Amino acid sequence: MHFKWNYIAPTAQEQAAARELGEKLSMSPILAQLLIQRGITTESAAKRFFKPQLSNLINPFLMKDMDVAVDRLNDAMGRKERVMVYGDYDVDGCTAVALVYKFLRLFYSNIDYYIPNRYDEGYGVSRKGIEYARETGVKLIIILDCGIKAIDEIAYAKELGIDFIICDHHVPDEAMPPAVAILNPKRPDDRYPFKHLCGCGVGFKFMQGWAKNNGIPFSKLSPFLDFCAVSIAADLVPVVEENRIMAYYGLKQLNQNPSLGLKAIIEVCNLANRELSMSEICFRIGPRINASGRMENGRESVELLVENDYANALEKARHIDQYNEQRKDIDKQMTEEANLIVSKLETQKHQSSIVLYDENWKKGVVGIVASRLTEIYYRPTVVLTRDGDLASGSARSVAGFDVYAAIKSCRDLLLNFGGHTYAAGLTLRWDDIPKFKTLFQQYVEEHIAPEQTEATLHIDALIDFKDISKKFFHDLKNFSPFGPECTKPVFATLGVYDYGTSKVVGREQEHIKLELVDSKSSTIVNGIAFGQSAAARYIKSKRAFDIAYTLEANVFKRNQVQLQIEDIRAEEACTPTDTPPEE
Repeated sequence: MHFKWNYIAPTAQEQAAARELGEKLSMSPILAQLLIQRGITTESAAKRFFKPQLSNLINPFLMKDMDVAVDRLNDAMGRKERVMVYGDYDVDGCTAVALVYKFLRLFYSNIDYYIPNRYDEGYGVSRKGIEYARETGVKLIIILDCGIKAIDEIAYAKELGIDFIICDHHVPDEAMPPAVAILNPKRPDDRYPFKHLCGCGVGFKFMQGWAKNNGIPFSKLSPFLDFCAVSIAADLVPVVEENRIMAYYGLKQLNQNPSLGLKAIIEVCNLANRELSMSEICFRIGPRINASGRMENGRESVELLVENDYANALEKARHIDQYNEQRKDIDKQMTEEANLIVSKLETQKHQSSIVLYDENWKKGVVGIVASRLTEIYYRPTVVLTRDGDLASGSARSVAGFDVYAAIKSCRDLLLNFGGHTYAAGLTLRWDDIPKFKTLFQQYVEEHIAPEQTEATLHIDALIDFKDISKKFFHDLKNFSPFGPECTKPVFATLGVYDYGTSKVVGREQEHIKLELVDSKSSTIVNGIAFGQSAAARYIKSKRAFDIAYTLEANVFKRNQVQLQIEDIRAEEACTPTDTPPEE
């Protein structure tokens, strides 16, 4: 009841193409239509989509500086130099460090890793980290998921005789650090054909290049793809092309033989003996890896991920799980406080962005709060907290709006910033927040489209319950892994009725467990509508309503399909936004 439904009906020509493709693939034309919507129009392209091949991973030496990076690492090993693997404290950084450290550790022992403390050192390369490297005799630092803007810090390290290889995926500035090699597909002078790797993905490509150069079989590296799958899911990069290949095989590894650290997290999450998807990573596994960096120090997550003793890994996973519980409590409290502030700001209702700040908010949780507010108010949001005379925080965006560009437009006020289209971090002087708020709002106002500030639910297809066969669901599962640019299909069925047994459930009676029938068949379909108990009275009134949903496997009855309800409409409201021409 909170969404504007957006459904564009296929033209007669598109329907004919879907029928033809469906026949070739022995697949429902409804699902064939979903393939066509994804730009997959031939039988061979569909087979490549459903069965990604590791052999189709891109040659790592197409990435600029890859040969230089590999040569420098070889030189370090040949001279027995001490090497440090350095990374950001979020999921992407921790998994990247774990992957590179664990893989190199198979062949080289003079190696260490380092994760900066969010509260003492802040984001990226820190002087404290460089000093630690100097004190421990490090000559080469491989930095992952950060470093692309650390010009002064890396110049200082160079003066100390410490070289850097940067493996980053954030948007670089015109000037780049004086590193020995910079691996970043977003470099304007980089011709690497896939631009959307996560930080862990860039680290994987470096290890792929190094292994290839040293005659190490790829089979030694491929078991580490479970780290890539976790990172791809948690960092919300597009699950297409090379990311899709890595996520596909990484999920297989995660389900069949995960690294001990990830296996321990899966156990603590009560996900053992379940088929894991990208969704479980996003909502269960990723937040726990993030939690130590948000609450204390991300190094604890890396210690877990590189652990080789399962009993120790379980103990560490339980400890990190406690951090996650603390994080949830703080997250809830801060979100409530932020909502209260928004509710008191009458002017906020007419603005297209939200900028909130409070000197008592916890630095490690502001990003989550920004995400919550974006979901609730559907506005690009910045949440800041105080750190001495400075303010630091996170920005989150809505579909189709580049919040990084909005932050960059305020760069004259910023001491530091970085990020992606949908998420960014920033630091500025505390006293400059009002000026920043004005500039940020002005940019958003000028660049955001009105429809981007509405919560819109994109409907992929209208179907009837009779369409949902076991084969339909089996074929649909082959579309996974899902993520940005390969989203889980949302279906809508119009004119459904309560079978008479639907009921409100949950600790606070906030969900609805549904048993439904539609007007075209007597098939009874089960569903769950999380957080939508307000619709229960209407549903029980025996009147017809429309539903939008995804199809999920029932956790308790594995052979049974369950609808996960995204939205409920009290009357038919799912009309095409674009009427196809008559043919």
